[in-house]
Amino acid sequence: MLTKQYSLRTVDTYLKWISSYIYFHGKRHPASMGNNEVVEYLDYLVLKRNVSPKTQATALNALSFLYKQIIKQDLCPNLTFVRSKRQSKLPIVMTPEEVKRLMSFLSKRYYLISGLMYGSGLRVMEAVQLRVQDIDFDYKCIRIWNSKGNKHRVVTLATELIPLLRNQIAQADEYLKLDSQNEHYAGVWMPNALARKYPNANKSIAWQYLFPSYKLSADPETGEIRRHHFHQTGVRKAVKEPKKHK
Repeated sequence: MLTKQYSLRTVDTYLKWISSYIYFHGKRHPASMGNNEVVEYLDYLVLKRNVSPKTQATALNALSFLYKQIIKQDLCPNLTFVRSKRQSKLPIVMTPEEVKRLMSFLSKRYYLISGLMYGSGLRVMEAVQLRVQDIDFDYKCIRIWNSKGNKHRVVTLATELIPLLRNQIAQADEYLKLDSQNEHYAGVWMPNALARKYPNANKSIAWQYLFPSYKLSADPETGEIRRHHFHQTGVRKAVKEPKKHK
């Protein structure tokens, strides 16, 4: 999956569903199963676990990948299974006053990133994965790369956040200077083949994460020491329970 440039989140999700499928069928090898077992599992997800249509579709995508790409055995394109009809919950939209009140409870650590999410319409992962060079002060915009569906887009930048963004970039630069003194520091993670094409870019301020983690850690793929970005769960918890993260 990584060779096909699937995100780590997609890889983890697919592995979870594939593992669940195998355990559901008593740890039988997937090669010994096929269309009937897949249908039985998809029915179970709806009838017993009451999953949403999106969740059921994700499980089917994972199993389709398993059979097509790994086992080399295509599933029937017209599988007949019970489809989830559970209605999705309507999104809760806060008023400007409610947003202002929520933001007042956030600590400095999460205020700016939440402001970008609200003011520029960023998803959590889009916000935490921003690089310094993605912020364009001249045109007052933010460039989002390889977002959902592997698409790129440009969004507006709220002018009131510019001073905070400049301070955040200065903080990222301080981390970079500190890390550069560490002989084990391998530079920030670079997407795809850019690390080979631009071997020195991983230690330039332009490619650093806008919201770097407060500590160095090992790259889960290579074991190299890097400074990753804020973890998305911290942002979600801060917005969900702002008083606890003040």
